[in-house]
Amino acid sequence: MSEVQQARPTILYVDDEDMARKYFARAVGSEYDVLLAASADEGVALLRAESARIAILVTDFRMPGRDGGDLLRQVAQDYPQIVRILVTAYADKDVLLQTVNSGEVFRILEKPLSVTDVREVLRQAGERHRERALRQHRLMAIDETLAFLAHELNTPLAAIANYARGIQSRVAGEYSEQRLGEVGQAASAMHDNAQYCLAVLSSFLQSVRSSAGSPAARPEPAAEVSAGALVASLLDTYPFAGDQRQWVQVEVHGDFPVQTLPNCVALVLSSVMSNALRALANVAAPSLRFVVVAQPSQEIRICDNGPGIPPEVMERLLVDPVTTHASAGGSGLGMIFCNRVMQSFGGGIRIASASGAGTAVTLDFPNYKHRMIRSDR
Repeated sequence: MSEVQQARPTILYVDDEDMARKYFARAVGSEYDVLLAASADEGVALLRAESARIAILVTDFRMPGRDGGDLLRQVAQDYPQIVRILVTAYADKDVLLQTVNSGEVFRILEKPLSVTDVREVLRQAGERHRERALRQHRLMAIDETLAFLAHELNTPLAAIANYARGIQSRVAGEYSEQRLGEVGQAASAMHDNAQYCLAVLSSFLQSVRSSAGSPAARPEPAAEVSAGALVASLLDTYPFAGDQRQWVQVEVHGDFPVQTLPNCVALVLSSVMSNALRALANVAAPSLRFVVVAQPSQEIRICDNGPGIPPEVMERLLVDPVTTHASAGGSGLGMIFCNRVMQSFGGGIRIASASGAGTAVTLDFPNYKHRMIRSDR
């Protein structure tokens, strides 16, 4: 996905005067990528093609046909993330007062343009665009996390419902020893799934409360949550069944701070471990390793020696809803949500697996590309 902050922000400059366009491009072209349009309609055409990378719109007010005010209104409605700047002569100020007050423009630049003023206003506009992009980034992360949390709870709750229906059908018949055993197993599974739901909610709420504390109670930057601490906290709170905790080992090859949305990362780790434990259920000597690596890239790997993921599932795992445990309520959306949550703050997920050779899920943290790899480990 694209970075929140571009190395060279892109500016769209709209002016019907050819010399004005050339002057503007020369004045700021060393610091910005500049797109030029000779009319409002030409500017709209460029916006339709390049809006994803345009951070700032600078438009003259008086132009033949549609004026700059009309262009600003359309951009405010269709591309609200773009910061809008108006260029005008002093005589136009009274006419433009309503435009400014309505919030359709960030700043006004007066003609003739001063290079110093232009650069300062563009600097401020760049900061405003970064703030908007970051806010949108966080909103997307919250939306994805809530959807992910709903999925994480929906899967075990669906399993509980299935087991409850099974118990109902079994107790309606004969109370044979076999049926009593099946009822006991179903009740145990219901208990485990319910405990998992409670643990996920508790972990999530604790993380949110910690990150939303009062300013006086906030830790110093040096006390940020680390990747190793997140793994340790997960292992302390996860509702392991039987001897599952004994399957797990942790290796820390250089720790690193999780600077963005640690509560979301904790949910991702919980989901990935839940999948791994399920895959290890029938393995003779189950093993699950968490590996925290700080160099050359920051990542957390979760490796198991389970049966691996079939190739036809691997190809679709991060794209389509596929699952190998539909009978237990799985919908196949878990890894998709995990990847979206990681992507929402610039990270991603890689999966390496081969049938019969286990699976390794790698959580990449910001500034590292996400991809899916099949490996014959």
